[in-house]
Amino acid sequence: MKENKRGFETFAVVWRVPLIVWQSVFFLGPLLFMVAMSFFLVKNYRMREAFEFVNWAKMLGRNTFWDAYGYTLFLAVCATVVVSLVAFPAAYALAFKTSATVRRWAIFLLVVPFFTSYLVRIFSWYVVLAESGPVNSVLGIIGLGPFTMLNTMFGTMVGYMTLTLPLVVILQTVSLANIDNRFIEAAHNLGCGGFRTIHAVIVPMAKTGLVIAALFCFILSFGDFVSPYYLGGSKPPTLAILIIDTTKSGQQWPRAAVVAVMMMLTLFTVAFLSIWYAYRKRAGR
Repeated sequence: MKENKRGFETFAVVWRVPLIVWQSVFFLGPLLFMVAMSFFLVKNYRMREAFEFVNWAKMLGRNTFWDAYGYTLFLAVCATVVVSLVAFPAAYALAFKTSATVRRWAIFLLVVPFFTSYLVRIFSWYVVLAESGPVNSVLGIIGLGPFTMLNTMFGTMVGYMTLTLPLVVILQTVSLANIDNRFIEAAHNLGCGGFRTIHAVIVPMAKTGLVIAALFCFILSFGDFVSPYYLGGSKPPTLAILIIDTTKSGQQWPRAAVVAVMMMLTLFTVAFLSIWYAYRKRAGR
């Protein structure tokens, strides 16, 4: 019995090794190098190894960085709220109002957009949202517009929704579909209406999946470069755009690394807090 247990433990450790190696080589290693590079110095357009806090002092001491940080955080939070609210009715309908076959086909169609490059989809929106594009043309028929939708926060939000909405709908649908219908029927039998059932039964039981879906939306939006650059006009800049601008300014890769490290710290903090909240048990349970 002990030999079987020891063999099983060895088998489990062996299967963990590829994951550990993968994470070390492609995530932990580059992350540690990025942190170390944030202390390097650039002289005569050449980067040399050092351990100085000059880059941190200059970047964190600039209003430009904090303005970009606040704007990026604001956009990511807005995108998370908007996408989560828009996705929920669709996920609810797929989970409770359609058959399993329809649900499978719907999830397949939601995956299809990922077959196309995200950059291509954004350029498609660039044409659609232009002042002479289809949207303004249709609005012009009914006497509205033209509206400026490119190089605005609205354009950035459209890009963020293009990136995250299908994924959030899929995650919410899977989470809602796993709820036992007997709990919903019991709520109806006790006199709960539709909205009361959603608030008191469905959302609490699907909390983990809903929070994880929102977390993915926040992570993708916070680090996105394409939407705020091509649809938002890059003004004011987000942190991702600030990284590009910093590297173009005298090859300041160490200062760009400072911005990247701050982004990673923010994402780690939000991720840990979200996961803690998602899996936290209610008091008294």
